[in-house]
Amino acid sequence: MRQRLFFALLLISSSFAWASDPVIVPEAASGFSEIKSATFPNAMAVTANPYASDAAVNIMKQGGSAVDAAIAAQLVLGLVEPQSSGIGGGAFMLHWDKARGELQSWDGRETAPAAATEAYFLTPDGKPMNFFDAVIGGQSVGVPGVVAMLEAAHKAHGALPWNKLFDPAIRLAEQGFIISERLHILLERMPKVAVNPQISDYFFVKTEDGWTPKPQGSLLKNRAYAKTLRRLAEFGARDFYRGELAKDIVNAVQQDPNRKGMMTMEDMAAYSPVKRAAVCAGFREYDICGAPPPSSGGTTVAAILGMLEAYEEQNGIRADWQHGFIEASKLAFADRNAYVGDPAFVSVPVAGMVDRRYLNKRAAQITNSTVISNAKPGVPPEAEPRISATSPELPSTSHFSIVDPQGNVVSMTTSIETAFGSRVMVGGFLLNNQLTDFSFTPRDSSGKLIANRVEAGKRPRSSMAPTLVMEKGQAKLAIGSPGGARIIDYVAASLYRILALNEPVAQAIAEGHIIAMGHGVEMEQGRADTATVMRMEGRGHNIVLRDQTSGLHVIQITDQGLTGGADHRREGVVRGF
Repeated sequence: MRQRLFFALLLISSSFAWASDPVIVPEAASGFSEIKSATFPNAMAVTANPYASDAAVNIMKQGGSAVDAAIAAQLVLGLVEPQSSGIGGGAFMLHWDKARGELQSWDGRETAPAAATEAYFLTPDGKPMNFFDAVIGGQSVGVPGVVAMLEAAHKAHGALPWNKLFDPAIRLAEQGFIISERLHILLERMPKVAVNPQISDYFFVKTEDGWTPKPQGSLLKNRAYAKTLRRLAEFGARDFYRGELAKDIVNAVQQDPNRKGMMTMEDMAAYSPVKRAAVCAGFREYDICGAPPPSSGGTTVAAILGMLEAYEEQNGIRADWQHGFIEASKLAFADRNAYVGDPAFVSVPVAGMVDRRYLNKRAAQITNSTVISNAKPGVPPEAEPRISATSPELPSTSHFSIVDPQGNVVSMTTSIETAFGSRVMVGGFLLNNQLTDFSFTPRDSSGKLIANRVEAGKRPRSSMAPTLVMEKGQAKLAIGSPGGARIIDYVAASLYRILALNEPVAQAIAEGHIIAMGHGVEMEQGRADTATVMRMEGRGHNIVLRDQTSGLHVIQITDQGLTGGADHRREGVVRGF
């Protein structure tokens, strides 16, 4: 029985206009369920919704690969969990090809339109826009990348025909799905959702008091989405980027009544996914591999774990891992905020940021007797001098982990950014507001450029952190989470608990979260034990208790089979065979 918790919701106000520290939690907590774990011998899918987990597993039972299952899962999630991800957004995916021994990272991040300039989110007087004024409407929409990325990955690693992967989502859209508790709660509590007729007519009913969300447990059909999927199944990504679907998307963005966007057909046609080398760095006997820039997840997760390991080596039995984690996270985020951006536009010292000697030097700042009050970025090898700047990445995202019978692995994090994205709906799906992941202010007070500033065709920095753990050249664990910038700490701490403390995977991801991004320390309301809070406060940390909205979905691969865990803070499940 799910226990309702009050939302730690929406610390959103005009004070956030400068779009800096991501302290808000807009896709808020909806309670805890029992810890969810399962084991299967051959294949497994762990996603944020039972419909999606079932679709992925059924595809694999028909001979589909991990990538095939990922496509089916994403298409279903865009229907049943539309507030978090969908074909109107972007994603990062890690793929392990067991037969070839190849690990690849796929970048399906959104891009800014060609008409965008560094003043994109500045008012006429040169000040940053109010954040939610920027979010709602076509101006915040980046060219969606997930469809192109998935098609490219399917051409490389698919086993079933492309059109077959659409069957589960089409059938569900036409026959209807049950509105879940979480979707209903978010429709109730999120601000400014029913701002366009397509959204209000689909999710809400008109009453004397205004628009009321359709009841939890009711059947919701989406024939417009089914029509869209049928076009994609027949014509592929080309229709999405150059055909009728592209025209519909551009028109919706340009004509949105809330705030018109600049996206053009040329912007859509110019989009291309990018296949990159994964970022890998050592932690104990493992290699921690993640998505490279423009995601900051791969470098920052690896840096936290590397500094934490160095701190423990330097302090021996006196080491306190939670204290070390907090301090390492502060230092890693300082580097992330300074250096990570789209590598096509800025030089990112990826290797230097996870270099062992550099991390050992950074970790020397962590002591048992002091607390770092203002973490500054270091100077990694090959780095250009930079200033630190943050952006308000919001936790409306989803993650799934999949292993197929052949041992291929997918770890994919997918997002439309804020819950319900830009509030622009077209063809039965929501469009992202990922452009608000850029830093609104392009320069500091001295005129120095910020790495994550808006530029034409640029991909905004992300904190998505799909991760694979490798041991002796083989994939051993897949993990990731939604949660905005908090994703990084969710994943890093869970990995530490699993790999260093040997906690079972489902228990590890259910433990209370610790968040330290450089502007205070959060511990999870309802999960942090009093003794740990008091010990951290005794060390000098100012602790704030806050609900955390992770959605960690993990698969551990052993000689005995597969063990999965689904985050008990959301409605995901483990399925397999």
